[in-house]
Amino acid sequence: MIGKTHRASVRFLCGGSLIALLGASQIVHAQDAVDAADPTDVVAEENVIVVTGIRASLADAQRIKRDAQGVVDAISAEDIGKFPDTNLAESLQRITGVSIDRANGEGSTVTVRGFGPEYNLVLLNGRQMPTSTLGDGASAPASRSFDFANLASEGVAGVEVYKTGRAAVPSGGIGSTINIKTPRPLDRYGLRGSIAAKGVLDSSRNGDTVITPEISGIISDTFADERFGILLSGAYQRRKASVNSASVGFRDGYVGDPAVNAANGNTWGELNPSGANIVNRPMGDDVYEIPQSAAYNLIDIDRERINGQAVLQFQPTDTLIATVDYTYSRNKVEARDSSVGIWFNFGDTSSEWTDGPNAGPVFYSENFGPGKDLSYSSALTANVSENKSLGGNLTWEAPGGVIVTLDAHHSTAESRPTNEYGSSTSIGGAIFGVQSQTVDFTGDLPIISYTMYPGIDPLDASLITPTGNAFRNAYFRDEINQVQLSGHYEHEGDILDSIDAGFSFVDNSVQSAYGFIQNETWGGVDPRGQSFGAGAVPDDFFNLVPLPSAFEGFAGSDNLPPAIYTFDFVQMAELLRSQYNICSNPQTGTVEPGTCLADFTTDRRIKERTISPFIQANLSFDILDGPAHVIAGIRYDHTQVNSSALVPIPTGTRWTGANEFAITFGDASFTRFKGDYDNWLPAIDFDMEPIDNVKLRASYSHTITRADYASLQGGLILNSNPRIGGGTGSLGNPNLVPYKSKNIDVSAEWYYSPISYMSVGFFNKDVSNFISTNQLNQTAFGLRNPGAGPRYREAVAALGTSDAVLVRDYILRNFPGSSQVTGQTEAGGNTYLTGNIFGLPEDELFNFEITQPFNSDQTANIHGWEFAIQHSFWDTGFGAILNYTIVNGDATFDKTLSPYVGQFALTGLSDSANAVAFYDKNGFQARVAYNWRDEFYAGGSVDPVFVEAYGQVDASTSYEFPNGFSIFAEAINLTGSNRRGHRRSDEFVTFAQPGYARYAAGARFTF
Repeated sequence: MIGKTHRASVRFLCGGSLIALLGASQIVHAQDAVDAADPTDVVAEENVIVVTGIRASLADAQRIKRDAQGVVDAISAEDIGKFPDTNLAESLQRITGVSIDRANGEGSTVTVRGFGPEYNLVLLNGRQMPTSTLGDGASAPASRSFDFANLASEGVAGVEVYKTGRAAVPSGGIGSTINIKTPRPLDRYGLRGSIAAKGVLDSSRNGDTVITPEISGIISDTFADERFGILLSGAYQRRKASVNSASVGFRDGYVGDPAVNAANGNTWGELNPSGANIVNRPMGDDVYEIPQSAAYNLIDIDRERINGQAVLQFQPTDTLIATVDYTYSRNKVEARDSSVGIWFNFGDTSSEWTDGPNAGPVFYSENFGPGKDLSYSSALTANVSENKSLGGNLTWEAPGGVIVTLDAHHSTAESRPTNEYGSSTSIGGAIFGVQSQTVDFTGDLPIISYTMYPGIDPLDASLITPTGNAFRNAYFRDEINQVQLSGHYEHEGDILDSIDAGFSFVDNSVQSAYGFIQNETWGGVDPRGQSFGAGAVPDDFFNLVPLPSAFEGFAGSDNLPPAIYTFDFVQMAELLRSQYNICSNPQTGTVEPGTCLADFTTDRRIKERTISPFIQANLSFDILDGPAHVIAGIRYDHTQVNSSALVPIPTGTRWTGANEFAITFGDASFTRFKGDYDNWLPAIDFDMEPIDNVKLRASYSHTITRADYASLQGGLILNSNPRIGGGTGSLGNPNLVPYKSKNIDVSAEWYYSPISYMSVGFFNKDVSNFISTNQLNQTAFGLRNPGAGPRYREAVAALGTSDAVLVRDYILRNFPGSSQVTGQTEAGGNTYLTGNIFGLPEDELFNFEITQPFNSDQTANIHGWEFAIQHSFWDTGFGAILNYTIVNGDATFDKTLSPYVGQFALTGLSDSANAVAFYDKNGFQARVAYNWRDEFYAGGSVDPVFVEAYGQVDASTSYEFPNGFSIFAEAINLTGSNRRGHRRSDEFVTFAQPGYARYAAGARFTF
């Protein structure tokens, strides 16, 4: 019976990581617990054996792996309220085959066996959880990826990673299904709890270094003859850090043959076909890419995370348990970004290149006429993600060996801005008078340099002029209502051990919205034609900040510009808002009254309803005098998709700055589409123990991952800022079917002690239904290109140059009926008009590259090996964990192919490894962990991005006194590892971020 089984299981506890949380209650054998612990770490009281510390957690995780059907890895809490790492993603990366992506210096999303976060399904206590994120904040959110940064680890009892499919496990994860387990009060009787406090010092912080608090607590109690239980947990965490980044933007990819570029309509920005001012020009089939921009960003981050959970349990009889739980998380992040940057106009350029076939820039430089600007900008990203989940569960042990479980939950996830400006905002400033500018690519850090015209000082605050600004407003909400009914029948005798069957209904409703207002006043004028001018802003708005010290982790940082000007975004926004109406009267978009929050022009509404019955049989028998098991089952999924999208209707175009164009939008309307699909998902797991403590496994399964929300939208969306060579847009497809993977796993595992094992496994995944995109070059809505018509050709002929500043000045002076003068720029003793040049019917039609997703017939094979060793060195207290994952596949990106040749490639494929050394004895614990991930392809079909290999060292130590009081210290990224990414060539760096250590120390009391 439930009550008797439960009472037996709690007699032996392993580090507070509760086996009963892992599905059905299990009995932990006392002998295993004794073998796993040093005698000094075993406390015997009334026949209860408690093993604590690192080794207890490892023994618990090992037991889960050993007893599981299929390939399952796990992490367990070392004690109540004490997870191994401060971040769940940081803990998951220790599992073989799991690697993580970081955001703001913290683990955020996970990749499993080379499949990125969108291919992994995350559950909370077996329930499908909604997820929300605003992404870059500059477009409508679309990802299904779960952000582990939302959850504090203190309220987690364990995490399971299912690497093979199973009929009884919800569908949605090709890479894995990750189940986060939280504690329940009736899992252990009596009063228990933990409270901890620590201070965190992040050495990355620009300027002021502060210690921020983290406080957590959990308390659980049972009463009324152990029939009632209540558990409360909570965590508050504050972190202040900085993420400094050097970045290089890009134009499109080109090949060395100018005729091929011309045939593909891609010549703007191309290297001079004659080779003038070019050293080692790429030729023939060589592939190269052109820098478009470069910048240094100093980003200060303030993150506040709040988590809480309340659980009530009632066991009126030994055969019935009722559970009600509420889980809450809130992650608020504010990032203030100050930057200095340059843009290239592709006029009088000089460059040097490495040898092909992937030619990378050694340097890229350009000379300018008067009017070119050096950009100083300030941005604010201030958003909050809030998750709420209310669930109920009834488990009844019915007569005849049947256990029936009814589980339901209502859960929401919402991400939104926390201010009256938007989710991602920026205000530009500039000093006009750049004579030449260069980016040097010879080191790991791209070095920007610039020369100003005589008499212009780039560090003179009085010369800074406010320019363009954008206020972007993104919103995302995901609501899931789910009901699951399952039954488990225990069969006594013969080969049939048990049968599981069940049904799940999931109603997933998503709203993803985005809007923006923008003023393309890059010449320093407001929307009403009044000149901002260099004197529009008081000089004391600007602060001079040293630049080289912000990148001291990279060699060559001494060659950076000595300093940049920063300014407070809110202070500048309020000045421009009050004096120049940049929000109430923007050039593009409209706002909610009294704010700078843009009205939504993109609004996607997607509803998915999935029904999923399943059945599986569990067989048990002997082979070679050892136990063997087979679990065979099938799951059926039927999903209906209803998608609607608000589509803004373009009404015209404007040429607003030297390299800036804008689309004017009018009214918007909703379009609606429907789709549906079915999947049969079989799964079979086999294991045997031919000799004691050696397990052989084999599994075969089908798994799926559903398309991202942007791909499912309806309607044509044009991006608001095309370039002179054309624009871009997207068209959704609600009829997309999920990715589907056919999986084979085999492994061998030797458990030679309760805390030590070694294993080797092979996996093979054949994936189909990949989502590719058609790229259609077409006109849209009759939009005209004001930078490609009779006016433009006349200006070039009259001036003898295509310099954008001079051409625009000519058109504004000579074609007043088709343009709008809004200001002027003084440079080199000359006055140049600025303003809007509108598209005319006689101008050439704008070309738009429209992408639409579709399920291709392309397939991919991903295969690899997983090796793991976990070893405890007898009774010394020392131990080690080593694992290595090799991932191979035929869907890799070929850097040498022409950018005009479409490629199919999977993101995230890379090898990974972990090495952990630990000590756990006499109350003292210490751990040093090294995590490494090889270079991987991060995305981009024409212009790929590769994230370079990265390794990080973390360390922690603690000492527990006999009364339950302990002190601890930890360090994250102890050696300050840097991160870097590049394009096709290693020289063309796209981002370079110096790494810094984060330290924490505190105390914990457990009872």
